[in-house]
Amino acid sequence: MSASTTPVSPNTVSRSDSTPLTQDGQPLKRSLAKALRREKLRALMLISPLLIFIIVSFVLPIGDMLFRSVENNIVRDTLPGTVRALSDWDPTVDELPDESVYAALADDLMLAQEVKIHTRLGSRLNYDQPGISSVFRKSGRAIKRLDNEAAMAALVALEPAWNTPQAWATLRDMKAWPAQFPATAQSYRNWMAWLKSEEGDDVDPTQLVPHGFTYAALVHDLQKMPAAKIESFVTSTNTDAAALFTNLAGNIADLPNDDFKAQFAKIDKGWVQADNWQAIKRLSPSITDSYFLASIDTERTAEGITQKPENERIYLRLFVRTIFLSMVITCSCILLGYPVAYLLANLSVRASNMVLILVLLPFWTSLLVRTSAWKVLLQQQGVINDLLVWARVIDEAGRLVMINNMTGTIIAMTHILLPFMILPLYSVMKTIAPSYMRAAKSMGASDSLAFWRVYFPNTVPGIGAGSILVFILSIGYYITPELVGGTSGVFISNRIAYHISSSLNWGLAAALGSILLLLVLALYWTYDRIVGIDNVKLG
Repeated sequence: MSASTTPVSPNTVSRSDSTPLTQDGQPLKRSLAKALRREKLRALMLISPLLIFIIVSFVLPIGDMLFRSVENNIVRDTLPGTVRALSDWDPTVDELPDESVYAALADDLMLAQEVKIHTRLGSRLNYDQPGISSVFRKSGRAIKRLDNEAAMAALVALEPAWNTPQAWATLRDMKAWPAQFPATAQSYRNWMAWLKSEEGDDVDPTQLVPHGFTYAALVHDLQKMPAAKIESFVTSTNTDAAALFTNLAGNIADLPNDDFKAQFAKIDKGWVQADNWQAIKRLSPSITDSYFLASIDTERTAEGITQKPENERIYLRLFVRTIFLSMVITCSCILLGYPVAYLLANLSVRASNMVLILVLLPFWTSLLVRTSAWKVLLQQQGVINDLLVWARVIDEAGRLVMINNMTGTIIAMTHILLPFMILPLYSVMKTIAPSYMRAAKSMGASDSLAFWRVYFPNTVPGIGAGSILVFILSIGYYITPELVGGTSGVFISNRIAYHISSSLNWGLAAALGSILLLLVLALYWTYDRIVGIDNVKLG
């Protein structure tokens, strides 16, 4: 028997090691991989506009929302010196911070009120510590009247050189700066920013001495240093630096302070309340969980995470109400939309087109107009109640309350979202052959048995698709519940809109939105496990 031979492509040659080659001498495997990469790149270029659109309109906003729900840089950015000074304070003890913290607060607020950001900080802290915003507003108005000359006068009295710009240049050139002088370094940066805002870019801060707050910070830094460290400055080879500290050695403990604690207490008693300082320290980190805790009606205190008082718990109730009402609206749309879709699927073409136009007609009317129409229809002196009274179904005293409650929300939103249930059902029902029902009846099944055993199971994918559409849309609605829901028919989305547009608490709005997103994903996962997302079809 002759040996079998393998045909060779005319465009392919082989080397002595039996590796297939293309006509141009390249390995066949490498050429195929290169061609596959080109095809993938071409496909990526075709879908890139859609990919960019999804990233810009979907991924980035969600990412920004998740970031805002935990971002908390405003405290650290506005009160950097105070945050650093508070790092050594224990908030669990019922004692106020020491004088150095109040000195740092005075210095930070001096800059904050100059650039007009102290009220924003007060508003942020007020979310977690009610009443503290007024403390910051009053302090901003009074900060320039604080007495800050005592520490400066004492230093200059011991060493007159401290009243010269050269002394501060020498201090900044020392190796110990800023590690050994953290409060002074921060205060000096604050002063330069304040000077730039106050005087403009033309002024040279190196030719001036800082304000009294910086001298107060220097005194506090020196008082916290070991005596040996100050002696090392005196014996330093830097003669200019040694001269600055020679007269200070041994007198540091006797240097006076400006008693900022007492001055702040005169401005507002809130500065001598430990819970306000606990809130500032608690919210000092750049990442916080306070927004998420507030979203589930809890808060972090010195004792740990605790529930808010009963009269302040609103968000968990709103989440439960939102899920419940969305499910009720979805079920209502199924009950009302299924017969309409069945009618559309079984009418003649001309009649079904006319009914389909009526189904789509609400899309051609403004959402606000449709919602306002329901306010007219449902109010106690509205059309529906008038008809019921005219028909003697109810009397004048028994007029129904169908607006500004859950009933109004369910009725209005069912009407608005009904087409989103009818259309998926209709598209699925059109694909069900009439012969299925005839075959079931020919085998002895009654009309109802044939419907439930043959027709209805084939429409389940349409019910699933419509339910997902209606539920997802209803869970995020806020215009209709706001207009017809009153206090008992609003959704969590109404609070999200309120915090975005009115209270400007974007962090809490982002946290509420993140939790709502997680709830939707959890419900979607549950639906997939029970029903199966593969069974959802649109025809």
